[in-house]
Formats: sequence, structure tokens, C-alpha cells
Amino acid sequence: MKKRLIVGITGATGAIYGVRLLEVIRETPDLESHVVMTDAGALNLWHELKMRRKDLEKLATAAYHPKDIGAAIASGSFLTEGMVIAPCSMKTLAAVAHAYTDDLVSRAADVILKERRRLVLVPRETPLNLAHLRNMTAVTEMGGIIMPPVPAFYAMPKSIDEVVAHTVGRVLDLFGVHSAKLARWQGMKGSPQERD
Repeated sequence: MKKRLIVGITGATGAIYGVRLLEVIRETPDLESHVVMTDAGALNLWHELKMRRKDLEKLATAAYHPKDIGAAIASGSFLTEGMVIAPCSMKTLAAVAHAYTDDLVSRAADVILKERRRLVLVPRETPLNLAHLRNMTAVTEMGGIIMPPVPAFYAMPKSIDEVVAHTVGRVLDLFGVHSAKLARWQGMKGSPQERD
């Protein structure tokens, strides 16, 4: 049986992160994706990438409506490796932090936490206010991982696609899915004297 990974996409900017995750998972033979996107996520998907919900859903193994609380991913008995919410809006972050499961994205995340599986949130907001920070702390205390999509300039990216690919690769690292294409830190070249 293939390993399952849930991908949630919400209304924060950065729909490209969710799209690229689905594309990489699709190319990974022993992994399948289960996607759920909020209505605000669908608006952003169109605004940023000119993609429709149905186009995104074609990238996934299975897709669910955000109001379908009876979906497979709403139950802990549906076995998964965990869930990524990318991008994660501050609204969804707050819902997860306070177990306010009013849609399938927050319900699926709540299930992941209660089953002690891996939950990774890729929040897209700046600057952060105190409520955002406290919600991130709450999710971390419950076992979730907060992973802002911070560019790794040591990889010397030459395009936005390379910046996005690096973040996606690091997210998948957290689920034991490692890419040989990911530029990994190998230490500085040359002696300390040469770098002075």
C-alpha cells in the first residue's frame, strides 16, 4: 500500500507551495496525495496561478470538498503519514491551534494531531502579531511543526521556482521523503583564512 499524505491549501498567498507539493508527490512512486482546499484557497489559486480547483484536484490521488466533514481524511482510522497545510492562512492556523474544526482542512489537521501523526504548517503572513505567534506556539506544543517558507540563499537560487522547490523539498524531508535534487548544505568551501 502506498503511503498517504494529506495536503491542505488555504487562502494565504503562496498557492504555488501546495501545487508543487502535489506535483512532487505525484512523481514519488510510493506516495499518494489527498488534497483539500478552502474556498479562499481556490480564489488565491486562480489569482496567483490562473488555475481552477478542478485543475489542482487532477494533480492529487484524491480530492475532497472543504465542507465534506464525512470524508475519509476526517477520521483517524484512515491511515496517513500526516498532513501539510501549504500555504497556511492565519485563520486556519487559529482554527488548528484551538481545535475549531469548522471545515475539512481544520478537521483533518485536528485528526492528525489527536492521532499523534506529523502535521506541518507552512504559514504565509508577515509581520506576525502576538496572536499569530501564540497560535504557532500552541500548535508546536501539540506536536505540530511550523515551517515558514524561508528562502535558503546558500542554495544560490536563480528563480522563484528554485526557491519554492527548496521549501517543498524541506517539507517532504519531514515525512522521510528525500530528494536527490535538493541542494543541501555541505559546509563552506575553503579555509577560514581564505574567507576572511
